[in-house]
Amino acid sequence: MTAVLDPTCAAQVSGADLQVPLVSGGTVRYANFDYAASAPALAQVTDRVSELLPYYASVHRGAGYASRISTDCYEAARTSVSRFLGCTDDQVVVFTRNTTDSLNLLAACVPGDTVVLDIEHHANFLPWLRHGRRVVRAADTVAETIRRVVAELCTKPAALLAITGASNVTGEVLPLERLATVAHECGARILVDAAQLAPHRRIDLRHSGIDYLAFSGHKLYAPFGAGVLVGRRDWLDAAEPYLAGGGAVREVRTTGVDWAPAPQRHEAGSPNVLGVAALAAACDALTELQERATEHERRLAIRLREGLGGIAGVRFLRIWSDSADSVGIVTFTLDGVEPGRVAAYLSAEHGIGVRDGRFCAHPLLARLGVDGAIRASIGLGTTAADVDRLVDAIDVLVRRGPSWEYTCADGHWNPQPETRPRLTAQDAGGAAPCSF
Repeated sequence: MTAVLDPTCAAQVSGADLQVPLVSGGTVRYANFDYAASAPALAQVTDRVSELLPYYASVHRGAGYASRISTDCYEAARTSVSRFLGCTDDQVVVFTRNTTDSLNLLAACVPGDTVVLDIEHHANFLPWLRHGRRVVRAADTVAETIRRVVAELCTKPAALLAITGASNVTGEVLPLERLATVAHECGARILVDAAQLAPHRRIDLRHSGIDYLAFSGHKLYAPFGAGVLVGRRDWLDAAEPYLAGGGAVREVRTTGVDWAPAPQRHEAGSPNVLGVAALAAACDALTELQERATEHERRLAIRLREGLGGIAGVRFLRIWSDSADSVGIVTFTLDGVEPGRVAAYLSAEHGIGVRDGRFCAHPLLARLGVDGAIRASIGLGTTAADVDRLVDAIDVLVRRGPSWEYTCADGHWNPQPETRPRLTAQDAGGAAPCSF
């Protein structure tokens, strides 16, 4: 039976009616506040995948009917992505595994130094280590941060400015059009890590001047392991293929290879047809949903911040004092309580899923002066009732404490005893690997 859409949702997502066990016994509807890590599939996405599954076959090199259908679906997905992002005629869509894969691909194509901020997710920080990375320390305001970027770009030429679209820690959004203008005035191109931005905000590459952009399907309500790198063709055509193999070539001889141009140049091997189809379906759906989704997210984020803000000991994380926009991410600490313990308590006693740790952004957490935090991220399936449950659960924790015992082993907090089925004390922890 198809679940009835909650009127406080922005869209129907898989798992909306998921019941999860509590350590005290019984079950409760799962309240998912971990959209920033991986978002559940939209109904339109699961429908598209179900339609394609009977025709699932090899792509590009098969003459059979199913293979032709799969190939058409795979290539049509580029049009969906291009439309979703407002690509220019010079920009090509390359399908990858995820944002990290996309950024590593581009890192090998950049003909010069790359400037990055110290606030980046590791996916947009580590790939540049081997490729002339220059790190700018973000200031306490957006305005001063941009000034520092300009100073760095003007001091020594750089090929690329690699910047986050929205912080995966705080959700704060940078003025991308302004940064694109700054980069171009200084002779650099700009890459935007849009893993957290694309699911929440309309992006128009033609209007914004962004040269390269990367995002992951699994954060865009298409959890089937596909990502995107979109960018100007010249660097992608000039670089060595990201992977050497079938599909990336025009002609192979014993004495040499003629490589295909992008995107095929960087898509060697059998592609993830289902993942790409899911990603395209999510792009098509979000193109229609974006305005509603943005308002939904804004309203619930305000509700969550106001609710948590009234609880003693809650402290919100923020990078810039003058940031004017943020996506639906609310990250906080609770005085005197380890983040991992808070996350374990929310899961075990209230059926609420949040993320804790350092969120693969160690330099940023260090500069914010915390060893870890709790991140509650809002998505299309989040309801006002979910928000109120989270606020009430934190309030109960502060006023009365947990009802269960919790112990920490190897960085993971677990309820003792662990009574929920299918979980053990070892694998029920709340802490993410990046908390280490």
